[in-house]
Amino acid sequence: MRMGCRRWIFNARGPRKETPARATMPPATFRCWQLACMRLQRSGSSASPSLSNCHRTRNARAVSQTWCAWQSQRSPPTPVFCSTNVLNRISLVRDASASGVDVALKAISLFTGVGGLDYGFEAAGFGTEVALDIDPVACHTLRLNRPWRVLEKPIKETTAEELLDESRLLPRQADVLIGGPPCQPFSKSGYWARGSASRMEDPRAETLQGYLDILEGTLPRVFLIENVPGLNYRGKNEGFEAIQRGIDAINERRGTSYRISVAALNAASYGVPQLRERVFIVGSREGAKFRFPRPTHRLPFRPDSDQGLEPCRTVWDAIGDLPSALNDAELGMRGKWADLLPTIPEGQNYLWHTDRGGGLPLFGWRRRYWSFLLKLSKSLPSWTIQAQPGPATGPFHWSNRKLSAVELGRIQTFPDGLTYDCRHADVQRLVGNAVPSALGELLAREISYQLLGCAKIVAPLSLIPMKRGDIPEPEPIAPLPAKYASMVGEHEDHPGTGKGYRATGWAAAAVTG
Repeated sequence: MRMGCRRWIFNARGPRKETPARATMPPATFRCWQLACMRLQRSGSSASPSLSNCHRTRNARAVSQTWCAWQSQRSPPTPVFCSTNVLNRISLVRDASASGVDVALKAISLFTGVGGLDYGFEAAGFGTEVALDIDPVACHTLRLNRPWRVLEKPIKETTAEELLDESRLLPRQADVLIGGPPCQPFSKSGYWARGSASRMEDPRAETLQGYLDILEGTLPRVFLIENVPGLNYRGKNEGFEAIQRGIDAINERRGTSYRISVAALNAASYGVPQLRERVFIVGSREGAKFRFPRPTHRLPFRPDSDQGLEPCRTVWDAIGDLPSALNDAELGMRGKWADLLPTIPEGQNYLWHTDRGGGLPLFGWRRRYWSFLLKLSKSLPSWTIQAQPGPATGPFHWSNRKLSAVELGRIQTFPDGLTYDCRHADVQRLVGNAVPSALGELLAREISYQLLGCAKIVAPLSLIPMKRGDIPEPEPIAPLPAKYASMVGEHEDHPGTGKGYRATGWAAAAVTG
């Protein structure tokens, strides 16, 4: 029988566990239950979970699920599970951690950033024992929002012993090591900038070795690495090959059996309201094979082969309930093209103003980057949130402005209620570099079930936004400002993939060099 994270069901007398055996609750679980009772009291409810019907659990997640279901429906006649919009979508595990309660599943987090991946693991019942990041703004933001131990230093100056000491763990005691090493060398821009040269020669790629060094020193039961798809491009996958060689060396030196599973996942395929593709590598110390979950939501612009899946979540689902942020000066458009954005419809970019679009021909087809003057559509998922966008780099709100901090977090499926004490540009950078939390929650659930021996959670992901009602009509577009009239005319199209300036530039340099 699988031990650990068990489901809870409810009847008119209160919650009871699916298994008939009853036992005294351990102190950690009892404290979690107390927290649930306090939450009920604060909400003004006269109901309270019955302690006499409690059952032993090794994981605070089960208590969190109990709270969620009890809060959403008091005495349902049939089994129910976590609501998707309870307590501002913040897991009770956070409160348990803040109160000193021992969370059973323990994570060590590297390159934590603002914590997007960690919030997902938190929602699945993991506790971040220690978080490491070099960015002072990211570390400050983590400390504002969670009681985690945070180390603010480069990974190359950090030892596994230091992380274990901070997390109060011994080697092999951590359940999971998670992190996404900086991805600039493996991005599309890095691909074209370096040409045929190995991207492992980029100094920023040293963080991969830093991750492997910590992995060898901590020897967690499971590890997860997140990165851009370019880490594992066909014929250009030196980053993935370096990881594979490193894992083989660790297995040989330490007697482990880490086995790698790798997949490129699009977050929108799993209910995240954002088209964002990333590579995930998961390894089990015992050699168990990890099977990545199948898509649950159909992507837009796909053929009928995706029928049978849920409709994708849209930007309107994520932020449609938020008040307008038009009065925030930091969100206003700036730069040369600021007054051109209002002339572009929702869901379109600069291509609207080409000879193949519906506007006036101001640009050549595909002569600009895709996110140039890119505007969100209420009826579609967001395009990938950028970390360091230029003044004309989208996606922009349909109200012709930048996205607010709360809107950015919603699109990344962060839990509500996060605090930022920094400039909006820093918020954009932190959020744009993060992993969507709901995707982290999904992978954490699968890891706990497949590789850590916990019972499978059948509840919907707690961080996915609910589907909203009727989507409002698109915003009207503005007429073209007179200053652009001189640009109207014929423009040369882009010559094709691999024939643009960057591609031909490094090829010519390779020949002449």
